Amino acid sequence: MMKKRALMLLLAFVFMFATACGNQSESTNESKDKGSNEKVKLNMWVFGSTGYEKLAEEYMKNNPNVEIKIQSTQFDDHHNALFTALSAGSGAPDIAMIEVNNIERYREAQDRFYNLYDFGAKDIKDKYLDWKWRIGESADGNFLFGLPTDIGPTAMFYRADVFEAAGLPTDPAEVAKLIPDWNAYAEVAATIKEKTGKPIADNVELVYNALRDQAPVQYFNEKEELLIEKEPYIKQAYDYTVSLIQKGYLGSNGLWTPEWGNAMEKGSYATLLAPAWMQGVVKGNAPNSAGKWLITNMPGGAGNWGGSYLTIPKESKHPQEAYDFIQWLVAPEQQLKSFKDMGLFPSAPSVYEAPEFKDYKDEYFGGVNTAQVFAEAAQKVKTVYMGKNYTLVQGEIIKALTNVQKKKADPEKEWKEAIKRIKRQLERQ
Repeated sequence: MMKKRALMLLLAFVFMFATACGNQSESTNESKDKGSNEKVKLNMWVFGSTGYEKLAEEYMKNNPNVEIKIQSTQFDDHHNALFTALSAGSGAPDIAMIEVNNIERYREAQDRFYNLYDFGAKDIKDKYLDWKWRIGESADGNFLFGLPTDIGPTAMFYRADVFEAAGLPTDPAEVAKLIPDWNAYAEVAATIKEKTGKPIADNVELVYNALRDQAPVQYFNEKEELLIEKEPYIKQAYDYTVSLIQKGYLGSNGLWTPEWGNAMEKGSYATLLAPAWMQGVVKGNAPNSAGKWLITNMPGGAGNWGGSYLTIPKESKHPQEAYDFIQWLVAPEQQLKSFKDMGLFPSAPSVYEAPEFKDYKDEYFGGVNTAQVFAEAAQKVKTVYMGKNYTLVQGEIIKALTNVQKKKADPEKEWKEAIKRIKRQLERQ
């Protein structure tokens, strides 16, 4: 009797335990089902006019479980806010856009970002220009900070009316043959100065930048060692720019100033060495100069100025969903949409074969297929390591060139002083 009672109690206990477990499992499943209906919310920080809001709407329509909120601020404010949030360890978004030069600023904060190679980014690597992809990697190539968005391949904008006044050809193909390299550029500068009294270019910075960006190495190597005294390229770019300054071939308008914009409209100089995104700047500053500004190849090759990457800070609680979205956003199909809608130049070369790209013409620039000009330039760009103190060195060299032009300072003395300032600041890092 006692054994029978004990058995009945045991069976009752087992039944109660099984029922409790079943209820718990049911409750858990209900929780999972409820959770699956909740939207994953992604915050994304960008700068400038990207048009990504429109693409995000398209993505959310096809992925109703994802909600994307995009915050756009000014360039400097954006990067400063991101740097502050990452340093504090709180307040960073799920997705952050970082401009190509500024990405060097975050290399020492690699642990604050997800490695996009962990999400399978190597599977899409071949879809993008090699040099563009490599800038988004760590020095050893094992860590990927961000997926590539647009780029800024450079070409030569020129005033056909100024060339004509100087007795020079004006057709883009003929101008490209006339100025294949930097020696020819200096010769044309002499002709334009003699015949029209106008400078060949708007300011010292863009000329120097154009030569700098064609160099196989620039300021630093992957070990963050300063190269400008060891390698000849930067000094050569400096000396060439100085030679044009001393001959009076360069203007002195500061970039982004009203004077700089007015000179664009008036045709006060002959060429503008600039990236693809400068097309919108020219149209905005010189609305009455349609057909006077044309575009052709840059002397000596090409460089890159601008473009960005999409990163995922470690604070994101939804890195997989964030990666899925940015992979879609930078896919060739979406890059073509961004080019057509906002003029963002694609970093995915397959887009260059699209009919909309091959047949593209810009009537403002005399009906030139500007897309093809910049596509050819994009494929000439060299892979260059920039270094975390890139902007520091750049600022000191431009300061030296400005002193040579505006203060008639001795070029060699200015170069040596710039080197001293650079080294002094690097020692404090």
